[in-house]
Amino acid sequence: MRFFSRLGKEQSATDGERGSAVRSGVVRYDSITEIDSKTSPGVKFAIHRISFGRRMELSRRVREISRKAEFLAASNELREKIEANILAQEIDAMYLEWGLVSVDGLIVDGEPATAAQLLEKGPEDLAREVVSAIRQECGLSEAERKN
Repeated sequence: MRFFSRLGKEQSATDGERGSAVRSGVVRYDSITEIDSKTSPGVKFAIHRISFGRRMELSRRVREISRKAEFLAASNELREKIEANILAQEIDAMYLEWGLVSVDGLIVDGEPATAAQLLEKGPEDLAREVVSAIRQECGLSEAERKN
């Protein structure tokens, strides 16, 4: 079961890793987090932080396609395993489009990178890094990340 708050009994004055700060009884929360790319030095990308509403939205978008992918992956037929792999990639694309806010420091074909350009023409290793960061932000387990 997931709890709404991941804070322990003791709350520190700042929590830079999660993007919130407590000052004089006021909590500041940043709904976006920026990450320096490990696969593309000089590139920084921003992703949405998870919220109750965004988690519901993502769950709705991914629910049916992930069920079908799981069913096909369990098959012994090569054709169905290939289809499951395609669906898993579509889920990754969905995560990227849903969670990526911006990419700084990357030009694709002479234009600043967007989520659509990163998916269509950008470096695959960066796209996978972004998807991984989004899944980590969502708090998905290793088994859930494989889908």
